[in-house]
Amino acid sequence: MGILDLFFLKSCLGCNRSGRYICEDCLRKVRIPLAVCPECLRVSINGMTHPKCLRQEGLNGHVSLWNYEGVVRRAILTLKYKHAKDIAKELSEYITRKLPRGIFKLKDPILVPIPLFWLRENWRGFNQSELVGKMVAESFGWRFEPKLLVRSKMKVPQTDLKREERLLNVRGIFSLNPKFSSSLTQNSYILFDDVWTTGSTLKEAASVLKRNGARKVFSLTLARGVS
Repeated sequence: MGILDLFFLKSCLGCNRSGRYICEDCLRKVRIPLAVCPECLRVSINGMTHPKCLRQEGLNGHVSLWNYEGVVRRAILTLKYKHAKDIAKELSEYITRKLPRGIFKLKDPILVPIPLFWLRENWRGFNQSELVGKMVAESFGWRFEPKLLVRSKMKVPQTDLKREERLLNVRGIFSLNPKFSSSLTQNSYILFDDVWTTGSTLKEAASVLKRNGARKVFSLTLARGVS
């Protein structure tokens, strides 16, 4: 139970209807982003990277389930900054219903949440991407590895930066946990985070996995923001 739940009855963050933090009616109002290639941002089937765009250390594809707006935006912000963990359960339930099984066409993928810097995670008490990602992995029967990547430094919040600055801001922030140094070969991975804006954070994480032997790396986010 989260801090909010101790003092308030659950009500929709969009319309204040009691019962849930995210009601069906408000969720239907949130637009669905186009599936695009994560490199050129042009339309692609299921968000797969176009063959001509695919880089050796790049993402093989990306899926965002909603636009970063409305009740989805409010839910993500409340989860991150007001510690209402029950929102994670509701989000994971909606993801499980919305994401087509087999969309990534992977056999036994491993879901890896984007890690927070330890200082920020200690302050929040949890990593929101790890919290939601674990529930999603369990629902789909995917292996879950929250400690595969290590965040080696804290970056300036991406929302405060221009596009070019965001790319530089994430360079070198991830490394592979030494415990997994010999186990990445031939495995396929799904990186999970809350919001895709420029994709720079997810691309940096994908690069680390690919350099260490990962065969395919896709990314999945709750929402897509405006870069």
